[in-house]
Amino acid sequence: MSKKVSLTRYLVEQQHEHGSIPAQLRLLLEVVARACKSISQAVNKGALGGVLGGAESENIQGEMQKKLDIIANEVLIEANEWGGHLAAMASEEMDSIYLVPNRYPQGEYLLLFDPLDGSSNIDVNVSIGTIFSVLKKPDGDRGVEEADFLQPGSQQVAAGYCVYGPQTTLVLTVGDGVAMFTLDREQGSFVLTDEDVQIPADSKEFAINMSNMRHWDEPVKRYINECLQGKDGPRGKDFNMRWVASMVADVHRILTRDPWDKREPDKAGKLRLMYEANPMAWLVEQAGGAATTGTQRILDVPVTKLHQRVPVFLGSRNEVERVTSYHAKL
Repeated sequence: MSKKVSLTRYLVEQQHEHGSIPAQLRLLLEVVARACKSISQAVNKGALGGVLGGAESENIQGEMQKKLDIIANEVLIEANEWGGHLAAMASEEMDSIYLVPNRYPQGEYLLLFDPLDGSSNIDVNVSIGTIFSVLKKPDGDRGVEEADFLQPGSQQVAAGYCVYGPQTTLVLTVGDGVAMFTLDREQGSFVLTDEDVQIPADSKEFAINMSNMRHWDEPVKRYINECLQGKDGPRGKDFNMRWVASMVADVHRILTRDPWDKREPDKAGKLRLMYEANPMAWLVEQAGGAATTGTQRILDVPVTKLHQRVPVFLGSRNEVERVTSYHAKL
């Protein structure tokens, strides 16, 4: 790019020129970005900062937490609770919602986040990230309840993620396309590096945990088997497989991550609807891709509980439509 455009400048221009970002939402997104910078610094220190290893505690999902899970969660809460932009927050790492304390001004937005996605990769120095979603608080002067968060993904007003890899990259949508920012460590700010990010309609890659193949439902097996047959198979082209076990690292590549399988038939899927599936689905759709559960658009899934799970198929539109059509033929 010929000029460096900071995240702040980008958001101000979106606010003034396009009217797509209210002032309070702009300030909220800047605070979230600053929190992500702090998390990035902790991630980069690794063993030198004493942040690796387990925390000897479980989250609401029954998963063992890492030290960085807890650190990232605390950073996001402390950064966002006092600015006056939020009424409440919800996190994958917390049992219930977190109300902004009465000593701080109350805002009109609700923030949801997965503070550190891909925790299994922390100790082996592989990309991890933060995923966030912003909803509008329902009108009225009453206090916030958990039910206020149970809005479908189509009601999001902003969503994004920050991936902590060789570079720290922030990807954001406010409903007007997808923009990508890279952290300039010398300047200490996120700089716009790509606008109008697009996902091709077709792909030659897929991302999935092949070790779970024996547990997959039949439509998933059919789709992946067709990909594996390469040029001699029904797809007529060779596919590569990439899978990192971190949604933020996988999401822009290809099709799917950990669909529903037969081991736990009563569990709707692996990924959390509010903290992972909804924000990522909106980003993918804004970039021209598609995102479904195999049977319906993710952003239209009714929300019934805070930690609801769903299967996720997302990426190139034609690939997602193909695997979704296989489910329709059951």
